Amino acid sequence: MTEKNGASGGADLPASIEAAWGLRDRPVKGPKPGLTLDRIVAAAVALAASEGLAAVSMGRVAKDLGASTMALYRYVSAKDELFLLMQEAVTGEPPPLPALEDGAGWREAISQWAAAQREMFHRNLWALRIPISGPPASPNSVAWWEQGLQALEDSGLSEGDKISVILLISGFVRNEALLMSDLAAAVEAKGIPAQEVMARWERTVKRLVDPVRHPALTRLLDTDVMSQPDDVDYEFVFGLERLLDGTEALIRKGAES
Repeated sequence: MTEKNGASGGADLPASIEAAWGLRDRPVKGPKPGLTLDRIVAAAVALAASEGLAAVSMGRVAKDLGASTMALYRYVSAKDELFLLMQEAVTGEPPPLPALEDGAGWREAISQWAAAQREMFHRNLWALRIPISGPPASPNSVAWWEQGLQALEDSGLSEGDKISVILLISGFVRNEALLMSDLAAAVEAKGIPAQEVMARWERTVKRLVDPVRHPALTRLLDTDVMSQPDDVDYEFVFGLERLLDGTEALIRKGAES
């Protein structure tokens, strides 16, 4: 016996999107008492957070829940669907942007939007390993895009340019978080602080570079800038500001034409 959760989805919708929007028929009672889609997703998220995304499989999640793998398939049709639901769970809805309420302007609003997205990724670095299968179509990912577009509402950009800016900034935020994830993995593997990882890299490269073949890199290494303690937010703020400078130049160009 099943119950309908929400309106019926179209036949052309992917199963994972139907599940994310609640358009899927779901069992009223699972084969194991207390087994629900929410419990399955929560168990998978906990597993990914503790052991990484690679540890997540239908069989392993079922084992953690004390259920059979086939029981999970009554709620989730495939691992890809589970991944999307996990991503949806940790993404959540975007927090309010104070700049939108204060009328601070598009630049401050989109900066707050990017920072909130970065914070969400940093809390769930494992989620960055989920392959991107297409444009955002799940409820929370759509909500983030909606808020980003609202942040650019008074920018004067065309609708097409707004989307391009959203894609550019989202890609930058994601890439920065991925770099942090890779660094964290390297630090964990070596068991030493991140600053020492960079210092060891600098000492290694100094021994290998040739000042004649690599004059620019040699000058950089002579400054010791790579091993100096740095504000953990510096690269993010620097990169975001340069992207927004470029957006402002685009806006001025459009106003002049």
